Amino acid sequence: MKLGINGMGRIGKLSLWTHVARKRFSGIVVNLGREVGTSFQDLAETVEKDSTYGRLTHYLHGVRGTRVIENLDDAAGTMTIDGVPVQFLRSGRNPKEIGWREHDVPLVVDCTGVFMDPTRSPDTPDGALRGHLVAGATKVLLSAPFKIKSQGLAMPEDAVTTVMGINDSAYDPSRHALISAASCTTTCLAFMMKPIIDHFGVDRLLSASMVTVHASTSSQSVLDAVPLAGAKDLRKSRSIQNNIILTTTGAAKALRLVIPEMGDVGFMAESVRVPTTTGSLTILTLNLQSESRDRPINRIDINSIYRDAARGAYRNYLGYTEEQNVSSDMIGFPRAAAVIEGQETHTRTAFIRLNLDRVPGLSPEILETLATLPRHILEAPVTQVMVYGWYDNELGSYANMLADLTEHVAGQMI
Repeated sequence: MKLGINGMGRIGKLSLWTHVARKRFSGIVVNLGREVGTSFQDLAETVEKDSTYGRLTHYLHGVRGTRVIENLDDAAGTMTIDGVPVQFLRSGRNPKEIGWREHDVPLVVDCTGVFMDPTRSPDTPDGALRGHLVAGATKVLLSAPFKIKSQGLAMPEDAVTTVMGINDSAYDPSRHALISAASCTTTCLAFMMKPIIDHFGVDRLLSASMVTVHASTSSQSVLDAVPLAGAKDLRKSRSIQNNIILTTTGAAKALRLVIPEMGDVGFMAESVRVPTTTGSLTILTLNLQSESRDRPINRIDINSIYRDAARGAYRNYLGYTEEQNVSSDMIGFPRAAAVIEGQETHTRTAFIRLNLDRVPGLSPEILETLATLPRHILEAPVTQVMVYGWYDNELGSYANMLADLTEHVAGQMI
């Protein structure tokens, strides 16, 4: 089977690297939609070199590797990359105009970050994700969360959001044609949340919040720029090179699609962009109901949960370490959706005093039953937990997770 990749930004390029390394597809067709540089050789050099991860040959074969790109044919748009035939399409940016059918490509990964609305018609003038289906693809993966622009529209029946190792069983090959791989942050967060829910149950999870300290992305400005018309967040036009920038994240919303139980939990998610090229950190804060006054939940309990999960059910994607890491230690860290920094796990238990007279909705009968409590005051032990999870938001975590999902979908198409 051939694989199609639409777009060669950060995730598109690193997806190409990943699939060249894995060699699970007979060939790869990459749609660029435009010419690159002044020659086909310029494109080859763009594929070969990366400012964050070094040279492709070193990624594939280590320091002894020699150049792996050969057999360049400008007219045909083809080259061989480490023995894998790769063709580059350089015209047609609207998905429905890309010749997937002509190139015998049934499976496409859209990495443009542009076509994220699964409800838009393929005939939308500026293009739509469903256009790939019109162009001949059978299945389309999206390297981003779905984003429905029209309020009130429900998620289509043929669209699903999955994270490998968490809810990949939600994908139904007989029904789903559009599959979102969520985001790098949602993927990390899912592997931080799921072991906690598995152990304690969602009923003991009173509330949760997270902040991702996230590396810069190509949507940000290198230098200060004038915001586009209609721009609501002026900070995205400020220089990422020398600023910490507050922004938003859709991780909380996407997490509910991956772990439905989270819909019953009060959850907030925020994002802070920092001037690094990759390597991000999720700081997760949980409030859990303890069930013992004498031995409340502590950091040993929490670390044991993650350590066991990393050795057991989630060993393919969850890491646990008691080393002292910095963000660059995560660059290229293979196939790890999240790496828990055990040394930094913190817990604190307090007795929450709740005045039942101020709880809305309690009937007089319930209050009468609780009349023995002094001044209707209820004390409950609540443990606040803080967990730190690293992730390489580009190659090590997300591109590898996306590749696993791609192979999962492909395996059920044969």
